[in-house]
Formats: sequence, C-alpha cells, structure tokens
Amino acid sequence: MDDPAFDFVVFGATSFVGKILCQYMVDEYGVGGAVRWAAAGRSSAKLKALKKALGSQADDLSLIVADAADEAALSAMAAKTKVIISTVGPYALYGEPLVKTCAESGTDYCDLSGEAQWVKVMIDKYATAAEKSGARIVHCCGFDSIPSDLGVYFLQQEAKARFGASCGQIKMGVKAIRGGMSGGTVASLLNVVKEAAANPALRKELSNPYSICPEGHGFKARQRNVGFATYDKDFGRWLAPFIMAAVNIRVVHRSNALSGGEYGADFLYDEAMLMKSGFKGRMAATIASLAIGGFMLAAALRPTRYLLERFIVPKPGEGPSPEAQKKGFYDLRFIGKIEGGKEMTVKVTGDRDPGYGSTAKMLAQTGICLAQDKATTNQAGGFWTPATAFGDVLIKRLEAHAGLSFEVCED
Repeated sequence: MDDPAFDFVVFGATSFVGKILCQYMVDEYGVGGAVRWAAAGRSSAKLKALKKALGSQADDLSLIVADAADEAALSAMAAKTKVIISTVGPYALYGEPLVKTCAESGTDYCDLSGEAQWVKVMIDKYATAAEKSGARIVHCCGFDSIPSDLGVYFLQQEAKARFGASCGQIKMGVKAIRGGMSGGTVASLLNVVKEAAANPALRKELSNPYSICPEGHGFKARQRNVGFATYDKDFGRWLAPFIMAAVNIRVVHRSNALSGGEYGADFLYDEAMLMKSGFKGRMAATIASLAIGGFMLAAALRPTRYLLERFIVPKPGEGPSPEAQKKGFYDLRFIGKIEGGKEMTVKVTGDRDPGYGSTAKMLAQTGICLAQDKATTNQAGGFWTPATAFGDVLIKRLEAHAGLSFEVCED
C-alpha cells in the first residue's frame, strides 16, 4: 500500500477540543513539517473558518469534509491517513461508524472517549476486524484515562526496578485540580446516565470494574469504590468520589489483563478526590459527595435532566475560556503497596485545563505516537489501552511536548 498523505487527521476539528488540538499542532509543529496532518469535519464552512482562525501558519492545512454517519466519506478519509484522531462525541451516539471503518480498513484510531459502556460495545463488535486488518484502536486518550493508566504503569515499572515486584494495590488521589467543563463532556455524561436509567443490564455492567477486560481474564478481587466521604489512612486525608474514576478504573484493569496480569490476578485499584485531614476535610468530602450524588440523580430523571440541559450545564461547543484553560492544572498521587510492607508513591502532574488544554495535547501526542513510533511500540492490530499500546514511549512524548511529568516521590 502507498504511504498515506497524512500522519493523522483530526476528525471533529471544529469541536471544542478539536479547535484546541489544531491550535496546539500549529503552534508546536506547524503544517506539513515533521508531522503531516489534516483537519476534518462535516461542515466545509466551519472548517474554513477554523483554518482562518489558526492564522497564516495554517495556510497549507488540508481540509476534509466528512459526516460521522457517512461511511463512504469516512472510508475515503481513512484511506488518506495513517491515523484518525476523533473528538466527535458523545461517542455512543456518533462514534461507531468511524471505529468500524478504521477497524476494517487497517487505519489506526484514537479518541478521548470516557464512555466505558460504548468502549465495551466497540471491542465486542470490532476487535476481530481490527486484529485482522492490523488497525490499532486506542480509546480514552485524554484526561480520562492517560494520567491514570500511565500513572499506574509508571509506578509498577518503578516498583519492579526498585523492589523486584509489582504493587498488589494502588490508590490514586487527586491532590489538586483546576479546570472547567465543556458542553461535549456534559453531553457524554448525561447520555451515559440516560442509557443506564433505562437499562437494568447496563446498570449492572457499569457496576463491574472489569467490564472492558477481555473474556477469560479471571480477575475476581473485590474492588473498593469510594462512593461517599471516607477517611483513608494511607493518604491521611478524607476522600470524596472522583467522577472520572468509573472509566479510569476499568481502563487500568484492562491494561492489567492485556499485559497478562502483570499487576497481579488480585490487583486492587481505586481513585478519589483528596480533601484535608480534619473536620474541614470531612465536611468538604461530605459536601462534594452529596453534590455529585445529587447531580447524578438529577441526570437520571427525565424532568430534572431537561432542566440541567436547558438552564444549567454548558451546551455542546461551549467550554472554559482560553485564559481559564491556561490557568488549569492537576496533581495526582499514586500510593502503591508491595507484598512485605513496602510502599511507593509517585505523582503525575499536568499543566492547562485537564479536560481541554491538557487533553488536547495528550490526544495529539497519542496520534503522533501511533503514526510515527510503530517500530518502538510494536503492537499488533486490536483494541489497546494507552499503557499497553505505548508505555514508556508515550510517557517520554508527554513529558517532552505535552506538559506532563511522572515522578517518584522520594519523601
């Protein structure tokens, strides 16, 4: 097969995250240089407006018009590129035709989906096709779930290097975070809650931390779920639920399964928000727990969901301002326990708004990794996680180009 024209195509380039990603690519790499890329979407007018907004550096940016439901247009787009980066969500509503196209054509694919129930459906339906064609499909390549998945991977590699053993238990705590929420993320979350409210089988699936692990994984360990204010002795703080934990935990367990149980058959993993240690911490954890629970309940009921969508949450295409994105950051702490009483802590930090500025950079580097680092990642076709598809290769890219750091806490 002839070498495709592009390393990757950004599909959904005029979405909120897509615009940020394109601006990042123009600033970091330009157009037609070390990374050959193009912008795609369903509206020619919006694509042209984006190109103009990107400035004179984007004069040579190629534009591709394709609708998420038009498989012929998607196939034509896939034939022009090594990789497609998709920002078109909610993925459960709009994402399947592109995954199908890439799995069948052999084109690599990545996205920023946090919709675990949709990821499972895609794996069940298209894994065989991807394995046959050689397409590497990597979901969850934004704030959910790269920092969690690669944070656990990094900690496990450090533990094996220092102690000769993996951690049988890891807890992730969000020590600090600042960022807004876009309409696209809210729409995806509301769609998951809506589907679960109407489907008892899906509710059962969403309670299973191993739901996206391959069949025959054999994991049975009962996982802790931080659903309300809880005091944790290891962190020495009160914990509150972390809304991204539901997808992150599943991705981490899938990484363990795909790596042959490298973390252990009884590996334990959970995530939570870290509050303070005293009474104020308990109160903050309680208030945060009630707020999250109240939002989820409101999202599950049709009348209150309508009110949320109509009057409260941002609309698709809306999100934090560029100034707010630049002020965003996150600091995640991972405590790993090794048999025999040894412990190890690492931290993963990132600049920019986690769900937008940082996610856009992570997603772009994932696409570059798929396009240019195949010889070093050396994975066959199939559905992979960030840790199992890339490991150290992506960590190095993220530290060099995306504002992330992975460090062992020596104290």
